[in-house]
Amino acid sequence: MLITTIELILKSISIILPLLIAIAYFTLAERKIMAAIQRRYGPNVVGFVGLLQPLADGLKLILKETIIPSNSNKLLFNIAPILTFFLSLLGWGVIPFGDGIVFSDINLGIMYIFAISSLGVYGVIIAGWASNSKYAFLGALRSAAQMISYELSMGFIIINVVIMTGSFNLSDIISSQTHVWYIIPQLPMCLMFFICTLAETNRHPFDLMEAESELVSGFNVEYAAVGFAMFFLGEYSNILLMCSLTIILFLGGWQSCMFLSILPIPGPIWFGLKIICFVTLFVWVRAAFPRYRYDQLMRLGWKIFLPLSFGYVILTASNQMYTSPYKNYFSNEFIYFLLNSNLSPTVSTTIFPHFYF
Repeated sequence: MLITTIELILKSISIILPLLIAIAYFTLAERKIMAAIQRRYGPNVVGFVGLLQPLADGLKLILKETIIPSNSNKLLFNIAPILTFFLSLLGWGVIPFGDGIVFSDINLGIMYIFAISSLGVYGVIIAGWASNSKYAFLGALRSAAQMISYELSMGFIIINVVIMTGSFNLSDIISSQTHVWYIIPQLPMCLMFFICTLAETNRHPFDLMEAESELVSGFNVEYAAVGFAMFFLGEYSNILLMCSLTIILFLGGWQSCMFLSILPIPGPIWFGLKIICFVTLFVWVRAAFPRYRYDQLMRLGWKIFLPLSFGYVILTASNQMYTSPYKNYFSNEFIYFLLNSNLSPTVSTTIFPHFYF
């Protein structure tokens, strides 16, 4: 029992520490890339070419005084950033960084990540309400509407991949892309999923819950020092998590590039290189596109992405049924989950007589 506990602690540290270092230098890379796009200097004073800037920023936030508004709900005000940061770390528990390199390889990995990302909105809502500020509360309300809107489309897009794979397990999804990455048959869904991740992580051009020009930083306007740092770490951890999920679903995860498979590069290195590419894409979108209006954001989510993603689910399911009836269409786990969630045993037996559990 003691050995197992120590092993779990070490495995957790082996994920959390590299993740925090990656988040710190992600902020530096973002500032450097945006500076290059805008033809100006980025951070270049603290350390060699500014490499110590993230450490200086972190130290500054830790040493600053924590200010709690006098009319706020102090308990919830302090819980909100902790909850946001904690939930941002939980999702990494099922991410496979290589063949067998995963903290917990559960069969419902997709559902686990979707549940954790859905819970993330509570930290923002609690922060906005507990601050007792109209700006913060408006940002929290926008956050709730925005996340719910785009999570629906993300769910339908993920179902496409689940149908093709026949499993919710992230390692199985990666293994099924050995010959062809899912970005080829699912290119429209991959593009839509990337846009949905921008909205889910509140990044440009969908950062309406943090709109500085309208809400003076939005839901976290009353936070400073460690509280602000936790929100900041949680946001960037979620960005890296969504980049990882996009890579797993559509770009073969840790598997090598199809044209460079002869190179002796380990799987985790491939995984890291793909994350770097998507992180750069996130930064480029921030630097290149203006912010959407709120009505445009809702219209894109409900009137365009939701119907398209649902229609593509029907197309993918029809193709799987046509090419291989009753085989690899859905895994037994998926059918079992659907039937026990929505249908009675009588209806289940009537509609799906060929599946046995």
